[in-house]
Amino acid sequence: MSETTTTPPAETAGAIDIAGSYFMRDGSGRLVPLDLIKPQHLLEDQTVRKIIGYAQNLSDQISRFRGHTFDDVASFSELIAEQYQAKVGGKKGNITLTTYDGLFKVIVQVADQLAFGPELQVAKALVDECITAWSDGARTEIRALVEHAFQVDKEGQINRAALFQLRRLDIDDEQWRSAMAALGDAIRVVGSKQYVRFYRRESCTAPWQPITIDLAAA
Repeated sequence: MSETTTTPPAETAGAIDIAGSYFMRDGSGRLVPLDLIKPQHLLEDQTVRKIIGYAQNLSDQISRFRGHTFDDVASFSELIAEQYQAKVGGKKGNITLTTYDGLFKVIVQVADQLAFGPELQVAKALVDECITAWSDGARTEIRALVEHAFQVDKEGQINRAALFQLRRLDIDDEQWRSAMAALGDAIRVVGSKQYVRFYRRESCTAPWQPITIDLAAA
């Protein structure tokens, strides 16, 4: 029987010291002596832990940066409001800040988080009746859009973009209008989320280029 390793390699961060012997837990939670683990598995473990270490540090930095950014924008807005008795930004708190030379800008946007109530099923039933009543008179693209709009994806979410596209259709039919009214009543604003985006350009006539930082999940 092989003896357990008493001194782990320096890079084996996942090793556990038990009475001077070193083990690692496998995917089932069992303790496996370090010297029984294949070198390629130890190397894989080392590689993943190294990458995750960098990823976690970067995520923490982005999270802090995100908080500081919103704090800075809020502080600026409050200062301007105090000095000029005026609110900065548009509806829902959307605001765009630009440098004096017009080469950099920060955009803060507030997006509504939507859900759909039981009226959605009423709207679906009315839309189905419209399609049936129109029979061959319904255009193929309208049928396809209807099917796409009410289709549930893998996460169990309704296709919101397709539903809103459906509402924009100008169809002169009383039942269709009733269906769209039910669809409008089904929409619930259940919350909101702030997003911040950064842009730069080489000159005032050049197109804006995004400075890409994914803050949505930070």
